Amino acid sequence: MRILVVEDEEGLAESLRRGLCADGHWVDLAHDGHRGLDLARTGSYDAVLLDLMLPGLSGYEVCARLRADGDPTPVLMLTAKDGEYDEAEGLDCGADDYLTKPFSFVVLAARLRALARRTAGGAAGPRPTLQAGDLVLDPAGRRCRRGPHDIELTARELGVLACLMEQPGRAVAKQDILDQVWDAPHAIDPNIVEVYVSSLRRKIDAPFGRRSILTVHGTGYRMAADGG
Repeated sequence: MRILVVEDEEGLAESLRRGLCADGHWVDLAHDGHRGLDLARTGSYDAVLLDLMLPGLSGYEVCARLRADGDPTPVLMLTAKDGEYDEAEGLDCGADDYLTKPFSFVVLAARLRALARRTAGGAAGPRPTLQAGDLVLDPAGRRCRRGPHDIELTARELGVLACLMEQPGRAVAKQDILDQVWDAPHAIDPNIVEVYVSSLRRKIDAPFGRRSILTVHGTGYRMAADGG
């Protein structure tokens, strides 16, 4: 993979570069938001590791501008902040995943591999197009639409939605969603699924006056077979 690391702590950035290069990746570094955005906009990267607190432009701003450009490159947000509101803001601006400092390089490498697999459609081949009413999801093409309206989803949001749409009308437990969508589900709080479901509802339901993802109390979530 060709990876862009945007991190203002130069010691950490260099450490990440060495570790990723040792894993066989090609790595470029940027130490501020403006330089990171300029490099990311070249479109030559398979993934971007993006620090949240950067000089110039914040990680939120860099990610939001990339998504506004229509750039689908997977973004893994790195931050020293912690809490579901920080994570929700990262997801809202288009990040695909979120890792809080300090983190294990082994976990970082696993998250990158997971993003790469989802972007490529998975080792078992692309999943078929899924539909619930006028909601259509193409996991292989990373495309979602509600009627004629295209909806931009991150890789993680796409994975969660696909998990629910593959089992329309059935309650899907949070842990089952974790097991299917996350690379190391045993190390992750199942409540993180709530953050992604909330983000999906804001994108696929709220603008259209729909309720397609229903909460099943004590279990998890259910996709309305008719798309809400």
